[in-house]
Amino acid sequence: MTTTRYANILKPLHLGFTTIKNRVVMGSMHTGLEDRFYNYPKLAAYFGERAKGGAGLLITGGISPNRQGWLLPAGGTMNTLGDIAPHRLVTHAVHKHGAKILLQILHAGRYGYQPFVVSASPIKSPISPFKPREMSDKQILNTIQDYVRTASIAKKAGYDGVEIMGSEGYLLNQFLSRHVNQRADRWGGPIENRMRFAVEIVKAIREEIGEKFIICFRLSLLDLVHDGNTMQDVITVAKALEKAGITLLNTGIGWHEARIPTIVTSVPRAAFVDYTAEVKKHVAVPVIASNRINMPDTAEEILASGQADMVQMARPFLADAFWVNKTATNRVDEINTCIACNQACLDHTFKNQRATCLVNPRAGYETELVYVKTKKAKSIAVVGGGVAGLSAATVAASRGHDVTLFEASHEVGGQFNLAKVIPGKEEFHETIRYFKVQLEKTGVDVRLNTKVNREQLEREGFDEVIVATGVVPRALKIEGSQAPQVLSYAEVLRGAPVGDRVAVIGAGGIGFDVSEFLLKPPHQVQPQPVNEWKREWGVDPNPNYVSEGGMQGAEIEAPIREIYLLQRKKTPLGAGLGKTSGWVHRAQLKKHAVRMLRGVQYKSVTDEGLWIEVDGHAQLLRVDSIVVCAGQESVKDLMPLAGENTLAQYHIIGGAKLAAELDAKRAIREGAELAAKL
Repeated sequence: MTTTRYANILKPLHLGFTTIKNRVVMGSMHTGLEDRFYNYPKLAAYFGERAKGGAGLLITGGISPNRQGWLLPAGGTMNTLGDIAPHRLVTHAVHKHGAKILLQILHAGRYGYQPFVVSASPIKSPISPFKPREMSDKQILNTIQDYVRTASIAKKAGYDGVEIMGSEGYLLNQFLSRHVNQRADRWGGPIENRMRFAVEIVKAIREEIGEKFIICFRLSLLDLVHDGNTMQDVITVAKALEKAGITLLNTGIGWHEARIPTIVTSVPRAAFVDYTAEVKKHVAVPVIASNRINMPDTAEEILASGQADMVQMARPFLADAFWVNKTATNRVDEINTCIACNQACLDHTFKNQRATCLVNPRAGYETELVYVKTKKAKSIAVVGGGVAGLSAATVAASRGHDVTLFEASHEVGGQFNLAKVIPGKEEFHETIRYFKVQLEKTGVDVRLNTKVNREQLEREGFDEVIVATGVVPRALKIEGSQAPQVLSYAEVLRGAPVGDRVAVIGAGGIGFDVSEFLLKPPHQVQPQPVNEWKREWGVDPNPNYVSEGGMQGAEIEAPIREIYLLQRKKTPLGAGLGKTSGWVHRAQLKKHAVRMLRGVQYKSVTDEGLWIEVDGHAQLLRVDSIVVCAGQESVKDLMPLAGENTLAQYHIIGGAKLAAELDAKRAIREGAELAAKL
């Protein structure tokens, strides 16, 4: 039975020559499987599961039209007939579930991490060590034909169309914007010249392949870089692309090198949809909204209000392949929500690792991590209701095992209950909600406020015991560290009072989180309002902006505390944070005047504050409170000693197994993998 609550999401989109069954696009993500033909069976399973899950239109990760366009050495290309066979595995897997799929053609330009890079002008990008060569007129014309050849082969491979990547700072965006394009020939100068490359590609593909083929163009609506385009430039390009023959206009926000976040968890949901709505006023082709749309209520509101014709979600389909089907059957509470952490998707991609998902370790591993119904149900105890234990308990129960979850506190969630109160991490509530629903749905016997011991576990006769007891904060061990002004991060995040001048000891992820938490007044678990967020980051809130790249001066709210962030290591603070999100946290602390010190030795705590030593010089930090974020220690006392006889088989996962680098991604994966084997 389908619900009418999300009628706009579920409404078909008629394109004249073909129909997309609903208004949901699974956006392009590079998984790491695209670059080698022998991984295409895995890639087909990945796309097939999401087509089965209800997505109406799917778009592949970026495939280059030629060698110069590679993102990485020997990256994925489609330019020979030999490429057809592996790609047919993908298109067949999608079509058998009634969905459509586009091949994204992506030329990296100066973003390529290989020595053949080319661009509009020979200006090195900040994210690649290779300086590009300026493309000649002949090279541009040849590249247009490379796009045509790729599109033609894609059609032979069964794709319903192509998406031409013209946003995020890749090659066509480099031509479109004066940020890189400093040419004086017919491909540079005014916007009519800068857009010529993109427009000619669309014209050439349409002429070669005909009308019954989807051409989607992903256009940057907001460059967020200096010398970026204005909205009038964007509209000019959009109209020209429509005239050239595009079927769909997709939207991109920000270049990869932009110093304004566009997709991390602290960005409010649908923060950029106003710009999409502005462009939609000026074109007749369907327009797709994107960026930080992750739940049905947000998507439905965008569509119902006429701000866009379709909604694109990429990472939410890593988190939950069945997002659309759950929406259609009014099971929104069962959606495993993308929390926009980037830790297992984009961070993996930029480290040349296979992309997956922190909250869904099956993403990208559909043929390897399989949850098969058990033939012999076991009695399984899971001790600890953090994300490792929740993952293990729900997967084991879904397979048919009889699972009991013991949690010593009054609620499940573990460290996520601390993370969810950090400003910008409100999405973490969704993961806890998802697991609570799964506990109920799979029939796990949940015993809260229950600190269990080994004798009780043995007495109840469990076949398997999974120890997921997590971690406790590591205490500070210096003179005076027992003083009342010394607090653990857990105490602070649970509401312990903190003074106006604070020293935060430990500059890992938790130290940065606690510092951000202390900069602002406690909030009521509400995400930052969009316009307030735009002011803070310097994003022009006017959808018809005239500022270059859509940027304006940032308005930074004064912090409510003076904060010192300290670490023992001499490496730069925050060096171990996420590759694609760490810079956001560093920027937040810097612009709020947090003083960061490295190479610090902690000497003593006195009534005056914290005595430290830096480069051999002692100094006193006159602070009211000292918050310790200097790591965690595993809680593993339930584990039997080597050689000790027990009735049950014991296993250990998550922080209880390894506390050195507290890692929710590893914890959830370990829980799922163990439960899949039992």
